Amino acid sequence: MKHLFCDVCKKEVLDPIPSRTFFHVREFDLCEACRDDLESAVKNTVRMKKPFDFMWYDKLRVDLIQEGIKKNKIVLAKTHS
Repeated sequence: MKHLFCDVCKKEVLDPIPSRTFFHVREFDLCEACRDDLESAVKNTVRMKKPFDFMWYDKLRVDLIQEGIKKNKIVLAKTHS
């Protein structure tokens, strides 16, 4: 039996199934909740980036994950209404 823990929130992922209950982003393993938070944080930032650049996008995701590891959660960007 494999025990898998989210690198961000440190919670155990029960019955880990790749791309369903846990997700690999480069060298990091994320639970579904943290991956959803990461996608939301990236989405809010990407909307303002022109022109789009994949190197920048990859660095943004890794930076958000590394910041999330320090705080035990992915910090969502504030949206301006």
